[in-house]
Amino acid sequence: MSGNLPFGFTPPGDGDDSGSGSGGTPGPLGFGAGGPGGFDMAQLGEALQQLGRMMSTGGGDAGPVNWDLARDGARQLVVQEGDPSVNATERREVEAALDLASLWLDPVTSFPATASGGGAWSRSEWIEATLPSWKRIVEPVAVRANDSMASFMPQSGLPEGLPPELMQMAGPIMGMAKQMGAMMFGTQLGQALGTLSGEVLGAADVGIPLTDDGRAFLLPRNVAAFGSGLGVADDEVRLYVALRESASQRLFAHVPWLRSQLTAAVEAYAAGIHIDQDKIEEAARSVDPNNPASLQEAIASGVFVPDDTPEQKAALARLETLLALVEGWVDDVVSHAVAGRLPSADALREAMRRRRATGGPAEKTFETLVGLEMRPRRLREAAQLWDAIREARGPEGRDQLWDHPDLLPHAEDLDGDAAIAAFVERSKPLDLSELDATPPAQEPPSSSPSSEEDGPAEPEGGPAS
Repeated sequence: MSGNLPFGFTPPGDGDDSGSGSGGTPGPLGFGAGGPGGFDMAQLGEALQQLGRMMSTGGGDAGPVNWDLARDGARQLVVQEGDPSVNATERREVEAALDLASLWLDPVTSFPATASGGGAWSRSEWIEATLPSWKRIVEPVAVRANDSMASFMPQSGLPEGLPPELMQMAGPIMGMAKQMGAMMFGTQLGQALGTLSGEVLGAADVGIPLTDDGRAFLLPRNVAAFGSGLGVADDEVRLYVALRESASQRLFAHVPWLRSQLTAAVEAYAAGIHIDQDKIEEAARSVDPNNPASLQEAIASGVFVPDDTPEQKAALARLETLLALVEGWVDDVVSHAVAGRLPSADALREAMRRRRATGGPAEKTFETLVGLEMRPRRLREAAQLWDAIREARGPEGRDQLWDHPDLLPHAEDLDGDAAIAAFVERSKPLDLSELDATPPAQEPPSSSPSSEEDGPAEPEGGPAS
């Protein structure tokens, strides 16, 4: 595991710049590190208002994440940073780029174009459109984290002899603890999504398409920011990103098991999440009630970071490999599509790889969610593998490996040139041409009775009289 804390337990001021623009990653209930003692009074007032709304409405969502709070927090962040609507010119430019990308991809992949009707999003539109997918990705982790925390509660009932008033309050208090956990998850997820919306280039930019209809979308303001300083014309940057977005949508639309495999890997990791109660109790004894910073130090010490089980490590390895294979396939398809057509292709490809190497949206998202650290070397070698397969068997032979998960390379197949060459040779389809050229088996000799068995032949003219 990377050492990052799961959603809901991220300490403020941990050096991660993925939080809000003014205070970094917020703590539980949105408390930032901007004010004295680590508290921002403006955020404290907002948090108290949120708590009041939660108590008056029963907590909003009944699940492990308060999604209303996540949506509101994300939207507030993008509004604070500026989120103008997509104008007509930007929309036409994106639609033209997506149309051209579809034409360029047709000859270089056997996967046909997906549903039409994609286009341009603002950052707020990205948040609203992708929130259902984030629920599927995040909730398995949140459920296990909440269950781990709930395991601290007494399992044999409340102590005997409590006054009736306390007995009546105990149930609501325990319920409130779950709601507080949902608020913590919702607050931090909202901050993460709000920040991510300022970085993503399209609907499929985090490695898993966050829409279900196969339509390609771009965020034109983010695409322009990505191309700034590259010395490449805006229309070429837009077309290159459109090619990557469209290729990814084609892959997931025509490989129905891929999305579920990625989600299953996250769920398999989440199933092993546990919290060490002894570590928490030991840390609690070191907290000084008069020093709020001591609580932050206890959280930052890693008390909530679980040790990965062998099953979790296997799930993370599979997730990492799948994401690398997806990225590598997209890289190879787009590189083949732009060959000889886009003068800036090499510069854009290298810029995209640098973006991944320094922690793009996919890496940051999964590192925060499940502790996954993507290795850029794997992305390059995955692209090298797909290129080798295409050179050996053509685009159709390359794409056929997506027919079933058992046909895909494993992590060890990306371990250098020799491993890649061995996989290309091992994964070749069976050659049945020799069977087709085999001459037909000769028929056995006739089984008609011999003349000896039938007796002597009669002379012509019949028997002698």
